[in-house]
Amino acid sequence: MATHKKDEFSQKEQEMAAISKALSHPARIAILKALAQKNECICGQLVEVLPLAQSTVSQHLKELKSVGLITGETDGPRSCYCINWKTLEKFLGDFNFLFEKLKSVNSKCC
Repeated sequence: MATHKKDEFSQKEQEMAAISKALSHPARIAILKALAQKNECICGQLVEVLPLAQSTVSQHLKELKSVGLITGETDGPRSCYCINWKTLEKFLGDFNFLFEKLKSVNSKCC
């Protein structure tokens, strides 16, 4: 049975990579900023503040939700989203730990 090379890395490394990938699009950063300002948002309101079509915003929300950066509830035609602060804070802690570890190991590199 074939194995994925991704399986050779730790769970934490895989999680950090997935969240980093989800954050790699400027629209997703803008979505998080908009959600932070309102603390809760209806998808239609996001479309009003972003220069993107409804379907595009929905795809970006799906990516953010798939890695746990946002949570969302659907109530009929409305979808409400908010930031999952626990996941975001964990990622920040993991990223800071990685940064400090890299810095201490090779701080004299060019």
